[in-house]
Amino acid sequence: MALAKAGFTVNAICPSGHPLSKTGALRETHAYSGLTPLASIRAGISAATPDFLISCDDLATRQLHEIHKEERHRAADGTAISKLIERSLGAAESFPIVYARTPFMQVAQAEGVRVPKTALINSTSELEAWIASATLPIVLKSNGSSGGEGVRVVQTADEALRAFRRLQAPPALAHVAKRALIDQDKTLIWPSILRSRQVVNAQEFVVGREATSLIACWNGTVLASLHFEVIRKLNSSGPATVLRVVYYFKMTSTTEKMARRLGLCGLHGFDFMLEERTGNAYLIEINPRTTQVGHLTLGLGRDLPAALYAAVSGQAIQPAPKLTENDTIVLFPGEWTRNPESTFLRSAYHDVPWEEPDLVRAGLEKHRKQSAWYSQRNPDRSVSVIGVPHL
Repeated sequence: MALAKAGFTVNAICPSGHPLSKTGALRETHAYSGLTPLASIRAGISAATPDFLISCDDLATRQLHEIHKEERHRAADGTAISKLIERSLGAAESFPIVYARTPFMQVAQAEGVRVPKTALINSTSELEAWIASATLPIVLKSNGSSGGEGVRVVQTADEALRAFRRLQAPPALAHVAKRALIDQDKTLIWPSILRSRQVVNAQEFVVGREATSLIACWNGTVLASLHFEVIRKLNSSGPATVLRVVYYFKMTSTTEKMARRLGLCGLHGFDFMLEERTGNAYLIEINPRTTQVGHLTLGLGRDLPAALYAAVSGQAIQPAPKLTENDTIVLFPGEWTRNPESTFLRSAYHDVPWEEPDLVRAGLEKHRKQSAWYSQRNPDRSVSVIGVPHL
């Protein structure tokens, strides 16, 4: 919606029934198949003939990387698709880095960025050796995960070993069934069938407050950026639901430094921990895609869709009117589903797409379906009933 308002004509490649189909901002949608993902993405690109691609989740980024690799094998100097992917995501030599947590942290450290100790863990013996040299608690993270699904904060060595085995294991059948039936997401079917094991990393735990940034960049130069402190999350390791706009020089300089070092293009997110004792900003990971704040237009230098449109079109930047002067922003439907009595729903700017009522319904319906699924599997778990205006 924000991209369309900025001037883009927007198409989407997405599964059938995806919430993207509930908005009038799209010119058309193209079918994405979790069973034949690369072919469906190629078909969508061929049909839409886009000037630019924006990846909206980690799996989409990885699959664009895979398509790029295939295209480069076909022609040494690349093809139209491989050049489009590079124009949209950045330098091809950085693709393996942005998708793998430990190599990314090594590059950041080499650039002088403050990062927690991080290591790739291939076995339980490697994990035991790493724990022996670390201070508990520690964080275990699997590559390619998002929304907190592949993250565990562990307090003891035994807990770490159990979490490592779960994170490394192929997707569980129940989880695959839930994603396929409730979310209409079939992307985990092949990893489950092939028993693909996940890459797991261990990271030093930083005591402090979480923060997040999203940047729009072009050939390694940051065009616009958003920086937030995380106030509330859906759960302990889940996505943010309430954010506060901040200006923190170290976050700004870090994102600019990493964008330049990796030659990034498009939208990229960065997560930080603001250390409790010192206030130092520790970079903890990159999200090689847009994040849930990408649509927030907060004025010159903070309007990412307008900055991208200016770069792609060659026209002067024309930022949209600032959404709000309130520094605290509630994201829909996260905080609404986390706690329908949250005081932030009344005191903060509540970012609800009221102009797209079908999209609002879709956001609430997804929560209801998920609540029903989890209540059936956990009968004793209480489920909040959310009261909403009639739409």
